[in-house]
Formats: sequence, structure tokens, C-alpha cells
Amino acid sequence: MDLKQIHELIKIVNKSNIGEISIEDKDGKVTIKQKEEQVVTVAAPPQQVYNVSHQPQQAQAPAAPAAATPVAAPAAKADNLITVKSPMIGTFYRRQSPDKPLLVDIGASIEPGKVLCIIEAMKLFNEIEAEIKGTIVKILVEDNSPVEFDQPLFLVEPA
Repeated sequence: MDLKQIHELIKIVNKSNIGEISIEDKDGKVTIKQKEEQVVTVAAPPQQVYNVSHQPQQAQAPAAPAAATPVAAPAAKADNLITVKSPMIGTFYRRQSPDKPLLVDIGASIEPGKVLCIIEAMKLFNEIEAEIKGTIVKILVEDNSPVEFDQPLFLVEPA
């Protein structure tokens, strides 16, 4: 097996989900392994969490928020804040359409039934509604960014 063939095999392994491949011929044996990704776990102290589709519950460790926080939050007591989490995987939007105003912003009062954001999943636009009365303290996700299931979206101070 020549060097060019080995390079082609490396490219194929890198593009696939194959973890390891071994090839043996009359000239010898070649084994190619993909690097294993390091997994970093970030833990935060437990806090009260509010999932949009469920009743309030205790969280193990909330997922890390998106790379940057859109706006700094005013000082608030962190121990009584409720986290509104994404009920699905999709794209997070703060407006109903590009030409409409923001649905909520920091300091906005919310009540049960008020639309907080839109999450697009498989070309369907899902309105995420508040289930509690309170005030938005912090927005944890950038507009037009992907979100995961159970990812924190907002911090709300209950009224």
C-alpha cells in the first residue's frame, strides 16, 4: 500500500463515523483510528428550574447558555429565579417575523399564556408561552440561534 492510498483512507475515515479501520495486504498492515473528542462537563450549583412544558422542578446542572448573552441582566436574587427551558430542539427567535417587534425583553412583565419566543422545528413555528407570572430578568440565548431540548432560554423572577 503506498502513501497516496493511506492518505485517501485517512480522508474516508475522517468523513465517516468509523472509529477505526485496519487493512492488511502483502506489504504489511495499516490501522487508522479517529481521535476521540474530549468531553468537558460544567457543573453549576442546583437552582429552581421551570420547564415550559412541565411543572417547576429541581435541575441537576443546567446546560451552558449560548456563546454570548444578548443583554446584561440587572441585579436580582439568583435563588428565587425560575428558568424557562426549551421544550424542543430547533431555532430560537425573539420575534414572530423579522419585521415585528421583540416578543419580550429584559424587564418585561409576563403572565401565563404570553408568548415568550418562537422555536422553529422542521419548518414549524412553535410559540413558547409563559406558564407563570413574573418579570424577565435575563435572556440566555441569542436570537436566530439553535437550541437543544431542555436548554435554558430565560430567567424569570416570579411575581
